Amino acid sequence: MYAYDEFDQAFVRERVRQFRGQVEKRLDGSLTEDEFKPLRLMNGLYLQLHAYMLRVAIPYGTLDSRKMRQLAMIAEKWDKGYGHFTTRQNIQFNWPKLKDVPDMLEALADVGMHAIQTSGNCVRNVTADHFAGAAADEIEDPRPTAELIRQWSTDHPEFQFLPRKFKIAITGAPNDRAVTKAHDIGIRMVRSEQGEPGYEIIVGGGLGRSPFIGKVLRDFLPRAHLLPYLEAILQVYNLSGRRDNKFKARIKILVHETGLEEIRDAVEATFERVLEEFEYPSDALISEIASHFEPPEFDNTQTLAFEEAQEADPLLRSFVETNVSQHKNPAYGIVTVSTKPVGGTPGDVTADQMRVIADLAERYGHDEIRISHEQNAVLPHVRKADIPAVHAALREAGLATANIGLVSDIIACPGMDYCALATARSIPIAQEIAERFHALKLEHEIGELKIKISGCINACGHHHVGHIGILGLDKAGVENYQVTLGGDATETMALGERAGPGFAAGELIPALERLVETYLDLRRDRSETFLAAYRRLGAAPFLAALYPEDERHAA
Repeated sequence: MYAYDEFDQAFVRERVRQFRGQVEKRLDGSLTEDEFKPLRLMNGLYLQLHAYMLRVAIPYGTLDSRKMRQLAMIAEKWDKGYGHFTTRQNIQFNWPKLKDVPDMLEALADVGMHAIQTSGNCVRNVTADHFAGAAADEIEDPRPTAELIRQWSTDHPEFQFLPRKFKIAITGAPNDRAVTKAHDIGIRMVRSEQGEPGYEIIVGGGLGRSPFIGKVLRDFLPRAHLLPYLEAILQVYNLSGRRDNKFKARIKILVHETGLEEIRDAVEATFERVLEEFEYPSDALISEIASHFEPPEFDNTQTLAFEEAQEADPLLRSFVETNVSQHKNPAYGIVTVSTKPVGGTPGDVTADQMRVIADLAERYGHDEIRISHEQNAVLPHVRKADIPAVHAALREAGLATANIGLVSDIIACPGMDYCALATARSIPIAQEIAERFHALKLEHEIGELKIKISGCINACGHHHVGHIGILGLDKAGVENYQVTLGGDATETMALGERAGPGFAAGELIPALERLVETYLDLRRDRSETFLAAYRRLGAAPFLAALYPEDERHAA
């Protein structure tokens, strides 16, 4: 894992010292809230519905036990004993007192973490495949590249005041687990026909009120050209992106309104100039970064204990079927720890649970932890023989819910329970859906089904790319929920189609139940997922289930 050097540490400490002085001036009234706002946002501090919220970056979703324990300590000492993992591999603390925030940032700095550029119109936290370095389908670990981008973009003087926030995601596998096509820039690691390593560059993706699927700007970029090419894209965006209307300021709008070819010409022309002037990072620096992501020394001893334990324990067998993914080393598995017990709040993890995850990573997982964009935690390297012990510990901590990819593994934004922008609640809807399908004992029968919920049009819950997406809106003072169908967040990305009129909160769960029952009736067999059935059959039978004739007539 990458560790801050002396320069990094001094930089972060200086930012904490500066912010401590700014907080003191806000508390004694020397700064008004309007004057303080840009200063706090530069340090990841928002003002939400009920309190301040501190957003902390987890670069490319990678943690170790020391960092996780520090997050647990912060949650316990300065918040309400839990943290909330987000869809961009951050953790948010929802209840800090302003006077305590400098101490929280100091505690983060102690373990090489910070909240810089988790807000503002700059390059945000660089995200990556949460199975990076472990996945069986991986071409190459994307994290050294993500770390290089992080170092290049952090406090970059030219890109601190972009037209809008800017998000970059990277994957090293053909199966996209980083939602690259829904980012301002998506990067896919590929190889040329000659086997040369490089990148496919995707630009102009994004969700929010105007969702777009990213378009391929370069199908192959040599590795050495990555940073100057990113610099060229950002220069074009910085000069040409709209600043008169924040709702049209993202690069996706620029690409859409200008056209991909014209944007490509502008980027390529800028790239030629940048290439001549660019100061490349030294080979020594690149080698130094890469050295922090060397795979651990695996113990390839295989035993029958894993198979025997599954035969003896149906709960373990179910957990393995849903929560354990194929590792590149056959003796290992990737364990995803669900943060979504039935009736729980998606993404919320208590301080005690954080410590359990840290302990397990240290004892069984080569001290590596990941946070996924689906708001779950991941132990990327667990020897199969140790998975029964990991499962037993997770059960004791309430973290062994066997639901990854199933109907209750819901992405949900904080919604109107916390967020100042939200117009409807997300968390209670997610809880009701999980509880209803748990009561019906249908979850495993249904199989893979991605439900994603947003509490407003900003789409933090990624509802556009849910197989079933739910968008909560305020309609004449009443919470109303629109349903979209057929969305997909992977390499075959699709935006969900709006089904029709929205539902009142009390009508939504029965409507979803009808929808799922229709799928179960119409699928070819258990291997055909909801998304595959929707693509084969089209929307008509699902719309008929959502809006049955008798209810239309009754209305």
